[in-house]
Amino acid sequence: MISLPVNIEKHFAIEGTVKKIRPLGEGLINDTFFIETEGDSPNYILQRKNKNIFKYIPAMMENIHKVTTHLKKKIIEKGGDPLREALTVTLTVDGKLYYEDEHGDYWAACLFIDDTITYEYADSPQLASQGGKGIGKFQAMLADMKEPLADILPGFHNMRFRFQQWDDVLEKDPVGRKVKVQKEIEWIESRRDEMIALWAKAESGEIPTRVTHNDTKISNILFDKQGNVLCVIDLDTVLSSIVLNDYGDAIRSYTNAGKEDDENLDNVYIKMDIFEGYTTGYLSETVSFLTQSEIDNLAFSAKYITFEQVLRFLMDYIDGDNYYKVKNEEHNLVRTHAQYKLLQSMEENYDQMCAIVSRVVKDMK
Repeated sequence: MISLPVNIEKHFAIEGTVKKIRPLGEGLINDTFFIETEGDSPNYILQRKNKNIFKYIPAMMENIHKVTTHLKKKIIEKGGDPLREALTVTLTVDGKLYYEDEHGDYWAACLFIDDTITYEYADSPQLASQGGKGIGKFQAMLADMKEPLADILPGFHNMRFRFQQWDDVLEKDPVGRKVKVQKEIEWIESRRDEMIALWAKAESGEIPTRVTHNDTKISNILFDKQGNVLCVIDLDTVLSSIVLNDYGDAIRSYTNAGKEDDENLDNVYIKMDIFEGYTTGYLSETVSFLTQSEIDNLAFSAKYITFEQVLRFLMDYIDGDNYYKVKNEEHNLVRTHAQYKLLQSMEENYDQMCAIVSRVVKDMK
């Protein structure tokens, strides 16, 4: 964990007197701290944004500001509490969205939302439904947002771009691993055309571009003490893309019975009750604005995002493990096999997935 610059809190417009600043969480991407104030003053979250992962932090913070401003307007219109139902960025003392220190590190702060519950995974269809409702509500409130967002993650979920990377790595084969994974390479190549075909629909505009979250795991949703969705957090990855990315990645993370790097492939399969739960919650908030093309491709998006992860793990293995942190030289290959098993399970259950989407949509219209 990085040490705090001296008096870092004095650069932000914090109410009250700071009592204590302590590390919060494991800091897998950003370094996060909890700012405790004295008395009844609000507490805060302080983060050093990871400039190695996020190359355009000023643009990222501007995206977050635009999105939270829009959300708060919608929340106020509905009679809600904008300080609890949306993130509140805390400005610096000179009115900026971030503070850049003498080392070129970027710091940002926001109000801490207290009396909330978070979950690491959805262990029931009911909780999965609430997670789907949370992301669906987030997308619904932003569906009419007109302000453009900066592309802070170029090529993100763009399958044409991913295959360009893939072809380049295969050609270079920098550490001589390609010969070991000919079977796995065939897995990728046999699905190339159908995966690029989905992205072509985004390129043509058949599938529209909207505001998306892009990190839809359930731990990024705050719930109130009654178990209701309160607020979607961790907005570092918000940008303009297709909503299928959010839905597909949520299905990939929610429904996997095993681990992302499970060595026992018997553990890995799609939990269809969780799929139905998430889909029901998600569509309860989004069916009113989604186009028919978006609805028709929802189930496929789960295969699309899971396939992309198979490709990326295998590509990193062939490239010599330069992107993902690994425990050993076979770790990315283990991940490849586990994600491929999940993809196969989705393919085996695809007709049922499509039927569930159709039935849920019909029931809601």
